[in-house]
Amino acid sequence: MKLSKSAVRGKARDCLELRFEPQSLTSFAGLIVFQRLFAVLGLKDRLRRCFRHLGVAPLYGHHLVMLVLIVHLLLGYRQLRDVRYYQDDEMVKRVLGLKRLPDVSTLSRTLASADEVCVVNVAALSRTLVLERLTALKPARVTLDFDGSVQSTGRRAEGAAVGYNKKKKGARSYYPLLCTVAQTDQVLDILHRPGNVHDSNGALGFIEQCCAQLDGLPGYVQAEARLDSAFFSEDIIESLDEQQVQFTLSVPHERFAELKELMIAQRRWWPTTLPGTEYFAQHWKPKSWTRAHRFVFVRRRVKVQVKGPLQLDLFELNDYEHEYKVIVTNRWDTASALIRFHEGRGSQEALFGELKSHCQMDYIPVRTRVGNQLYLFATVFAHNLTRELQMQVDSPTRLDCPKRAPLWCFRELQTLRRTFIQRAGRIIRPGGKPTLSMHDNPAVKSDLLHYYEGLARAAA
Repeated sequence: MKLSKSAVRGKARDCLELRFEPQSLTSFAGLIVFQRLFAVLGLKDRLRRCFRHLGVAPLYGHHLVMLVLIVHLLLGYRQLRDVRYYQDDEMVKRVLGLKRLPDVSTLSRTLASADEVCVVNVAALSRTLVLERLTALKPARVTLDFDGSVQSTGRRAEGAAVGYNKKKKGARSYYPLLCTVAQTDQVLDILHRPGNVHDSNGALGFIEQCCAQLDGLPGYVQAEARLDSAFFSEDIIESLDEQQVQFTLSVPHERFAELKELMIAQRRWWPTTLPGTEYFAQHWKPKSWTRAHRFVFVRRRVKVQVKGPLQLDLFELNDYEHEYKVIVTNRWDTASALIRFHEGRGSQEALFGELKSHCQMDYIPVRTRVGNQLYLFATVFAHNLTRELQMQVDSPTRLDCPKRAPLWCFRELQTLRRTFIQRAGRIIRPGGKPTLSMHDNPAVKSDLLHYYEGLARAAA
C-alpha cells in the first residue's frame, strides 16, 4: 500500500503538559489472561487452604500476599519495594480481588510471620499443579532432572551459610536442590538447603520422594532420572533401581584410577551415530560397592584450542584430541540414544537461567528463612503458570525424542510480557458492565484472544 507524504509525516509540536489524576487505567491489560487462568485453576482458594492452620487471617492474609508476589513476578518486578510503581493499577487490583494493594512493610512482615507448615503446604500445592498437568497429558514416560542452584543472600539471612559460590566468592547463600520435569519444563519440587553443603546433601530422600510422586499418575508411566557426577553414590543408584526408575548418572572418573586404566587398555572403541563419538561398555563397580552396574565409556574427538599467535593460512592443519566421559546407567538403549538422553539434561540450565533472569529466583527479599522459601516458591509459581497457560491453550508441537526436549515450544515469560501483558488499557462501564478497552493493535489482539478464548474452551 502506497502512502502519501502527508499521511505519514506530521508537524513538529510542543511538548504536552503533564497532568496526574485518578483514572481507571492499567499498564498491564494482558493480566486479564492470567485472571482467567487463576480462576480455571482455583488458585486463590487453594492458596488460602495452605495457610488455613494460622487461624483468622489479618487484613491481608498470607494467601493474598503469595498471590501479590506471583503477580509481582509475572509483571517483571524484582524488589518488594517495587510494588509502589503499580499500586494504583486497576487491572492488578481486579486480578488480586483488592481495592488497595499492600505496601512493602506489609509484604515483608507477612512473609516473616509464616511458619514451616506454610512452606510444606505451598510446596504440596506446587507439586499438585504440576502432577495435574501430567495427569491430563498422560505421558508414556516422565523425565526428572536434579540439580542445585546457588542463591546469594548478599547479607545475613536466616539459614544461609558461606559455601561454594562461583560468582560471589565468600558470600552467604542458599543452595536449593531443584527437581524439574523435562516434558513440561516445570519445577516439580525444591529441597531447601544452606549454601555450605555438597550437591548430594539430602539428595537421596528428596530423589525418592520426587520419583514416588509419579506413582499416583494414571496408567503405567515409566519414570526416568538424569543426574550429574555430584550425585554419584551407591545409595542413590540402588534406590533408583529399587524404584524401577531408568537413570543415567555422570561418573567422576577422575577420582578412580581403575577407570583410567580401563580406558587406556581399551583397544577397540565402537562408533556411534554421533559425529566423532565412540564408546565401549562394561560392568564395573568401585571396591567398596556391593554389586556391579553398567558403565558406558564415551570419548569424543574435539579440536585442540590454538594458543598463541595465529597465522592466516587456509591450509593450516587442525589438531584433535579426545575428551572422555563415563556414564553409569540401568538403561539398555543404544549408545547413541543413551548419550543423547543424558546430554538432554543440559536444558535444565536454560530453565534455571529463565528462573533467575525473568522470575527473580536469585533475589532474597527478607531475613527469615521461611519468608525466603515462600518467595522462592512464588518464583516457581510464576514460571510454572506461564508454562501451564501455554499448555492449557496449545497442543504439543513435538514428539518424544531421545533428548527428552519439552513437548511444547514454550515462549519465555519475558516474551509474553513484551507481546501482550505490558499493554495499556482502560476499564470502562458501558451499560453498567465492566469492560477492558485496549487499542486495536492486530498483533496484540491476536495473541491476547488466543490465550483468553483458549482458556475459556479449556474450562468448558
